[in-house]
Parts: sequence; C-alpha cells; structure tokens
Amino acid sequence: MNYKYIICALCAICCLYGCADWDDHFDNANVAGNELTLWQQMKENPQLSDFCQVLENTKVFRMHKKTSVSYAGLLDSGQAFTVVAPVNGSFNRDSLLNLVQTNQGDSLVERFFVFNHLSRTLRSVTPDNTTMHLLNSKYAQVGPEGIEGVRVVNPNIHAKNGVLHVAERPLPYRYNIYEYLSNDRNVNLIGANLRQYEVDYFDAEHSVSSGIVEGVPVYVDSVVNEYNRLLQRIGYIDAEDSTYLMVVPTNEGWKKAWDEASKYFQYDAKVQKRDSIQQYWTNRALLDDAIFNMTDQKSPKDSLTSVQYLRSTPEYNVFYRPFDAGGILAGTQHYQCSNGELYIANEWPFTPEQTYLKEIWSEAEATYLITTEKDCTYNIRHLATDSISKGGYLHVIPRTATANWELTYKVNNTLSGDYDICAIILPKSVDNPVNPNLKPCKFRATINYVDSLGNEQSFNCGNVQFKTDPERVDTILLAENFHFPACNFDQSDIKVSVKVQCSILARETSQYAREMYLDCIYLRPRTSKSEQQ
Repeated sequence: MNYKYIICALCAICCLYGCADWDDHFDNANVAGNELTLWQQMKENPQLSDFCQVLENTKVFRMHKKTSVSYAGLLDSGQAFTVVAPVNGSFNRDSLLNLVQTNQGDSLVERFFVFNHLSRTLRSVTPDNTTMHLLNSKYAQVGPEGIEGVRVVNPNIHAKNGVLHVAERPLPYRYNIYEYLSNDRNVNLIGANLRQYEVDYFDAEHSVSSGIVEGVPVYVDSVVNEYNRLLQRIGYIDAEDSTYLMVVPTNEGWKKAWDEASKYFQYDAKVQKRDSIQQYWTNRALLDDAIFNMTDQKSPKDSLTSVQYLRSTPEYNVFYRPFDAGGILAGTQHYQCSNGELYIANEWPFTPEQTYLKEIWSEAEATYLITTEKDCTYNIRHLATDSISKGGYLHVIPRTATANWELTYKVNNTLSGDYDICAIILPKSVDNPVNPNLKPCKFRATINYVDSLGNEQSFNCGNVQFKTDPERVDTILLAENFHFPACNFDQSDIKVSVKVQCSILARETSQYAREMYLDCIYLRPRTSKSEQQ
C-alpha cells in the first residue's frame, strides 16, 4: 500500500538518513528537563517494554526502501519528538513483531502504528485543548482528558529531546477517506482504482546536491514525494488538513456503474494507449461528482456542489436536497473519517445525465470551431436573450445571390454513444424585427466521424433537405439517435464534425433565402431510459 502526505515523516527521514550526520538538517532540540533521551526514558519504564521492542525492530523506510536505522535509534538521537507510548498488554506486540519481518509488513507497522504515536510537535497535556500533528500527518486532539480520547496515565515526562506521554492504550488510527476506500472490503475496488495513479516525484529543491558530474546533477540526499495524479483532479481526499464529503457505492454497485460507463469511453484503434485512457475517463466519470469540499458548501442540506462545479455551467455538478428521498445521500451508510465524512450507497447514486453524459454545444459564433467554409461570409452577432444559446449567433451570408454555401463545425467531446444531433436556427426577426425577410432557408447536413478502427466515415442525414422556420427559434433534428462508435472525449485530434450546406436550386430563389442565423450545433445524449420516454 502506498499513501500520500506523510510529509513530516518523509522529509525528516530523507534528511536524517541521507547524510552521515543526522543533525545536518535540524538543530538539536532544546527541551529543558531530564538529561535522558526519549528512548532512555522509555527503556527505564518496565510498562513500556512491548512498545520499545516494536520500536527496536521497526526500521525507517526511505524512498520505499528499508534502512538499517530503527525508531529506537531515532528516538535516542538529538531530534525533538513528542511520543505517546501505550503500556504493555494494550496492543498485540507479537503481531506487530511478526509483521516487521518483511519489508511490506515493516512499512505497515511504520505507517499505521509508529507514525500514529510520534509527532514533531512538542506538546504537553494541559487544561487547554490543542492539537498535535502526528508523523502520519493526522491531527490528534490533546486535552485534559487525554489524547484522542485515550487516558494518559503518566503525562509530560520531559526528556532532552522531547516529551513523553504514557497512555493506557494505543491511540486510535482514524482512516482518512482515501485510506478507508483502500482498506475496507466493501469499497476497496474504488481504492484499487485510485491507487494505480500514485506516483513519486523527485524534489530537487529540497534535495542536497553534491555538484555536477559530466553535466548531470548528483545528489547525496534525495527527497522523493508522493502524489496521486487522479486525486489532483477530483479532490485531495488523502489530505489530513482538508474536510471533504464523499459518496460512493459498494463494490457491487461500483462494478455495475463502471461497466456501464466504460461503454461510453471506447476510443478508436488509432488512439494510442486507448485502454488506459478509457480506464482513466471511466474513473473520472464516476468520481468527478462524488467529492464535495465542505468549506465551499453554503447549505449542505439544501444542496451540495461538487469540486467540479463551475459558475459557467450551473446546470451541472449541483445536487439538491441530498439527504431527502431520491437524493444522492438518501439511504447511505455514514462513516466519520479523519478528514471528513464518507457515505456508502448500495448503488452509484447518480445518473449518467447528471455527470458524464452531457449535452454538447458547438456555438456557431465560436468561429475557431469552423474547419471548412465555402461561398459565404459571416458575421458574429451578440444578443442577450434566453432564446439564444450563450447570447451569440452567426449571420451567414452567401457570396453571391445564387451561391450554395457550406460551413463545417467541429464537435468536441463526443462519447461512444447515441445522440440526437440538432441545428438551432434563429428567426429572421432576430436581425430585423420590424421588416424581416420571412423566406425560409433550405439546407442539407452531413455528420463526419470515425468508426471503431479510426477510419473516417460520414452520414448524409438521410439525404433530407431541411427547411427552417423563419418566424421562430427552430431546433431542427438532423439525425435521431445517431450512434458514434468511437469516443472522442478530451482529444486534441477532433474527429467529429457537422457540415451544414445550403441546398437551394436557382429556380427556387424566389421561394427561399440563402442567408441563415445559425445559433449552434446541439447534441442531446440518448440512453435506453431516455429512449423509453
């Protein structure tokens, strides 16, 4: 297992054991009191022999590798710590000692047990409530009644390198949301999907260089940090200094939702690493709206906005009355984590239309989307009204009185699914409300796309000649329930486009007008549910 943000411990370990002298990076602690070190204090206390034995046998890990240095040696050094030491018989010493015999087990003991009882924050137990930052980056509550609810039988034992508190039992280890997903058997499929995006990166700024050899920097002390590429996009649910709410399905619900969503992210055979891209965007599809930063919520019982919320698209990423019947948190099991709250549902509590299966709008006034143009000029117009998408449209004008112009628009982010493909045409009165030309326009449309092999295909929309209604906002259905065999989501090479081509014969000039007020190309997603309605 691999967890992020054990920053205090990692930085200290990297610095301490990368150099010959452990004190090269930190000043010696200046703690008034006993001249014994923390380790010496604990060794003299017969109640702490089990804890000492575990510390003697648990080795420090550096850059995912076990070193020869034990935590006994660390606490006998000049480094300052607060130690919470549980008494004999309050934990399973033999189980921990068995674990440290292997590298993986040693790492688990370090992360989940040792780090949970050590802090670089010097903290005494006083009548005032305060917090202590543990080496696992969690925050322990310290007060007159104890630490994290655990009674301290012998507090505030001062050593020359810190403070020792003898506790009646170990401090409880509270999973953060990420750890819960990684370790609970009911939801660990989600954790497994998240963990595959963990990577290490070299921190040159905080590493110690010994110079440059043959043009290459050489480091005597390398600092390597961990981060999760996916969590950077959906929310830092592994960070202990954040407060999140997350809702997820059980493993069974996750698998059902994942299998369904993955069908919409099937890329064509010419897309490199298409399987990895499909997996990434399927995970994003199910998790983008599952995480809520609680510092951003104004009234959580009324509505929740996910971390993906944007003011420019207020119709998405907002979930109203989440605790009411039919809400995303209704009927869920609630679990308190160290950095927020986790709600577990039997099924994925969203619908595709709420999340990844969104409407697609290619705005006509966005002329950078035009890939081909012929026999026309055009002007971008703006008009603030509810009937005009994004407050803009394109006035298309033929170059000559009989020119049948054409425009082709790119369509971004189509999924491998079914859509109703429409063109929205504005009435002639949008340009001249007093004396509009009420002749309709006649045009054909072609949908360009690729098949599952990446080969270019086109559909002429049944060779239908579409006629606009010059007196109203006209949503013309170009293709109903059209299937895209390949996903083109988040691709720089946009392989889907819609061509609009004026198709008025010379003899029809008196009946039709060749100019058009094009609002947008609009794709409405279809599902089996929407087809039944």
